[in-house]
Amino acid sequence: MRAYELMKETFCRKIYIWIVHLSWLIFFGFIFILFHELTAPPNEEFYAFLFVWSGCLLPFLLSAGIFGDDIASGRICVLVTKPFWLGELYVYRFMGLSLQALLHLVLAGCIISILHNTMGMGNIDNLGLWLLSSWLLFNTWAAMLTSVSVVVKRAHDSLLVFVVLIFVYVLVAFLMTFSYKSTGTKVFMSFLRYAGPPFELLWKLAKQKYSLTQSVACVAHSLVLTLFYSIVGIIILSKRQFTCERD
Repeated sequence: MRAYELMKETFCRKIYIWIVHLSWLIFFGFIFILFHELTAPPNEEFYAFLFVWSGCLLPFLLSAGIFGDDIASGRICVLVTKPFWLGELYVYRFMGLSLQALLHLVLAGCIISILHNTMGMGNIDNLGLWLLSSWLLFNTWAAMLTSVSVVVKRAHDSLLVFVVLIFVYVLVAFLMTFSYKSTGTKVFMSFLRYAGPPFELLWKLAKQKYSLTQSVACVAHSLVLTLFYSIVGIIILSKRQFTCERD
């Protein structure tokens, strides 16, 4: 019952979450039709769009303030005084995010499949792999953002990570332009590729660039990163002291 209530709260904590789900699902259908009319092959262009929006942008919207709002309002004291391990609170909140993304992507897949079967649009042969890759990427980002939300008040966690992401992008562009052959750049890029959210690896997985063994390793790597980010957040949450005063 406690797990259900905490995951349900993750779904219902803000009205805009439902608006995002509904509007994006309608938007995916519209964009799928638009890509079919304007691009060739339409399926690959659309799937890339779906991957970026669902795997990268959606977690920023759904996880904003997932702990920060409770900490700033003082409500976190009500939650943490209940007789259960603090890690459960983190796990169930994260599971609520992951289930939201899973449901969102399943519904998106259904909409695309219906449009394909009724109107003959696109090619859905590789749709399942793109949806799986999007969900794995979402989980990695969501775990990172949830952990950041433990120490950042309100919904500033998503803003902070987004600013850092822009800074890293500019830095990578600079390094690749002026010192792409240096050892330091290669080490930095390897660190981003394997320690950061695995955008590039899951992109290649979705495009079927890997063998079966490599695909399994890629999925395992994504799950390990998600687990690592979550463990960091759980440790921080367990050691924090909270106040009932509203900020």
